Amino acid sequence: MTPVPVLQPLPVLCIALTSQLSLQVRTDRKRQVIDITPIIGPHVPGGLTGLAAVTVLHTTAAITTADLDPGTDLDLLDALDRLIPDRAWRHPHNPEHAPDHLLSSIVGPSVVVPVADGQLVLGTWQRIILLEFDGPRSRSVRVNFL
Repeated sequence: MTPVPVLQPLPVLCIALTSQLSLQVRTDRKRQVIDITPIIGPHVPGGLTGLAAVTVLHTTAAITTADLDPGTDLDLLDALDRLIPDRAWRHPHNPEHAPDHLLSSIVGPSVVVPVADGQLVLGTWQRIILLEFDGPRSRSVRVNFL
């Protein structure tokens, strides 16, 4: 008989929420990439070393990081669109709008970015972006600083 391993509990790590930021980001096209780094950066609490958890509160938009050299925003949108097959959808209130939900789920609603001494820690070309898949709209974004 093989012995059953005994799992040991992990120590509990408590992370305190230091502050919250609520943003409204207006989009003006059906599909769009918006750099929200310059909106978030000035609101990082001074001296904070921790994390910034950035979340979009919608099911047809997403948050991630990306390089935004000229044209890469459109390359990203084109590549994402190619992931979704052309087919009949079962989405109840508007089947044409189903791919917008799928793209949001594929990319995800949030990203966590390190913070050091009150500054977002991003790579040289890295930006925090909102991806709009069903615009134009006003999008609610929440940033929790931990």
